[in-house]
Amino acid sequence: MAVVEAETVGGVGHIVLNRPEALNSLNGAMIDGIRAALDAWRDDDEVTSVLVTSSSPRAFCAGGDIKAIRQAVVDGDHEAGPAYFAAEYDLDEVIAGYPKPYVAVIEAAAFGGGLGISIHGSVRIVTENAVLAMPETAIGFVPDVGSSYFLSRLPGHAGRYLALTGTRITGTDALALGLATHFCPSEVVSDLKADILAGMDLDEVLDRYTTAPSTTELSFDAEAVAAVFERSSLVDIIDALVCDTPWSRTTKTQLATLSPTSLMATDALITRGADSTLRGCLDRELRMATWIITEPDFAEGVRAVLVDKDRAPQWKPLVLEMVRPEAFQQLL
Repeated sequence: MAVVEAETVGGVGHIVLNRPEALNSLNGAMIDGIRAALDAWRDDDEVTSVLVTSSSPRAFCAGGDIKAIRQAVVDGDHEAGPAYFAAEYDLDEVIAGYPKPYVAVIEAAAFGGGLGISIHGSVRIVTENAVLAMPETAIGFVPDVGSSYFLSRLPGHAGRYLALTGTRITGTDALALGLATHFCPSEVVSDLKADILAGMDLDEVLDRYTTAPSTTELSFDAEAVAAVFERSSLVDIIDALVCDTPWSRTTKTQLATLSPTSLMATDALITRGADSTLRGCLDRELRMATWIITEPDFAEGVRAVLVDKDRAPQWKPLVLEMVRPEAFQQLL
């Protein structure tokens, strides 16, 4: 069974992410399959748009195949990780510049690499069941796939907050922040996909099935995020979390559990990303990813979250004050 199913239906190139047992975590074969389909359809006049969906009710795409990258690192394979990331990031750039409408339908979890193959597209549809996050600081890695480009541009320092904490947001949040372009109630999303594949005009389908969500209220305290995450440094951010509200206490606790090295590197990426092109961000992320997977926190973080699942990583170093920024400054 192919991990990516690609066919043309009704003038639409349909890509189905089909690795449900791994929540569609992107492995090399999936990246190659998506890229091959997009390359084939780019200049095909009979293909007017691309639709990307998932065969899993649990996930659009839960991220990159990080366990495989960790295993390569543990085995002493120093080429597999950088090669994987380079191919993944090149795919993200292809999606961002694709000359035809690229429609991603997010009905469930979209984490990490799942945002790379959706957020860069021209049409990003979410339902009330969508859950989005960049949770890399919990595994000793950094937010990548161009997230230092699109997160750094979110209003009210929300992107810095999401990148550092890995907080999960709803489809409604994604729409309000501009990460999603349309909201479709889950009860009619199958009809939306069917009409697109039937060759109906895309704008007409979007007008018919997408709507405003029942609430526009964010699931996090945007005012508090703006006030705290505008601070000049990570230490200042943590100091500003005085634990006088549930959000403040939760956020301070979150940050205390995450890799200090990842937090420091992530903050540097987001800061630099705000003034960079997408290609510049992807290149910087590749340099940072290539470096950080050789650091002890990566193997330990993936072990704790995805392999042994004890959720008890032993970070080295343990605190922000012991992180050496000079170790990655030249990568920025």
